[in-house]
Amino acid sequence: MTRRAAGHVALAAAAVVLLALTLRIAVASLSPLLTVIGRDFEVPAAVVGLIGMAPPVAFALSGMVTPAIERRLGLERTVLIAASVGAVMLCLRAAAVDAWMLLGATAGVFAAVGVANVLLPTVVKKYFPARIGLMTTVYTTTMAVATFTPPLVAVPLAGAVGWRGSFVTWAAVAVAAVVPWVAMSLRSRASRADVLAEPRASVLSRIVRVPQTWALVITFGVNSAVAYGMFAWLPLLLIDVAGVDAAEAGGLLALFSFMGLPVSLLVPVLVARLGRTTPFYVVAVLGGLTGVVGLLVAPAAATALWVVLIGIPPLMFPLALVLFGLRTRSHETAVAVSGFVQSAGYGFAALMPLAIGVTHELTGGWTAGLMLLGAALLLVVPAAIIMARRESIEEAWERRTGSTW
Repeated sequence: MTRRAAGHVALAAAAVVLLALTLRIAVASLSPLLTVIGRDFEVPAAVVGLIGMAPPVAFALSGMVTPAIERRLGLERTVLIAASVGAVMLCLRAAAVDAWMLLGATAGVFAAVGVANVLLPTVVKKYFPARIGLMTTVYTTTMAVATFTPPLVAVPLAGAVGWRGSFVTWAAVAVAAVVPWVAMSLRSRASRADVLAEPRASVLSRIVRVPQTWALVITFGVNSAVAYGMFAWLPLLLIDVAGVDAAEAGGLLALFSFMGLPVSLLVPVLVARLGRTTPFYVVAVLGGLTGVVGLLVAPAAATALWVVLIGIPPLMFPLALVLFGLRTRSHETAVAVSGFVQSAGYGFAALMPLAIGVTHELTGGWTAGLMLLGAALLLVVPAAIIMARRESIEEAWERRTGSTW
């Protein structure tokens, strides 16, 4: 590899890591400070609810529009715009003077994050085609660290520099993430003709006819449903069924969040090296179901163990991300698959916190909600069977239709 090529790869790696940091910091840095913010201006419960629903809804909508934007602007420029918008919105969040400005800036952040979420697997496929597993591990691990770090330090930081100062600190990371994407965009040699070579409608009409695409939707959707369902309700659920206090419940939620770190370190590299997906699906489903059953029949007996086990199904997040690259031949197909899967998956995931809340309101307990989680995990079984076949989306379409992609 020439020195220039090595420099380009290093720049791409830095760009990926800084963007991955921004994606999760943007999501995880707000909720710990809502009580502190409430001392300066009222944040109504309705606004808090909208903020809680914003991530999966924004991610679903972003998944729908991102492929079309990328087709017109190119990969690097689209990511640059998303990173820039995210940085600006994080700065505006620090300047919020009321709840609605806070909500608007947060929605803008999540929209930008949603676009970048869709494109990161494609960036890895384009710049690291021989190291998809390794680079997916790098950025999913970075995202995992950035998920549980802000809740740990946001409040002490706000105590030292105020909640606005805390937000400015996270915004500075986002601004830093923009810099390498400026260079990446300037270096990109993709012409407009190259970007528009594959009509979006044609790609979408093909991928939706392939079972692997829908298996990935189930994989991603169930993972996100478990994650957002637990982020929304796990502390209250544990207080009610396991008899823990609020502080311990918060610690157990942090334990659930922490489980994303080891799986992000291991899953992408192992999938790329082994070429097999079935063992990971088995571990995810059995681990999650065991945790659900434990909370149903003996919640106080081994509460931390049940939380750890329910934290295992989110290994399907890095699994799905690495498969976006490994199960497609071109970056155009990877963008289309990533956008469609994330849009449909986050749309499904947005329903789980609502469903758990509604069933709790109707029944006064958590049994129905936990059973919904268990039923969602069982949906993964047919997806695992489909994804066991080692072929790309393009190969599956060609085999089914007899036509050339």
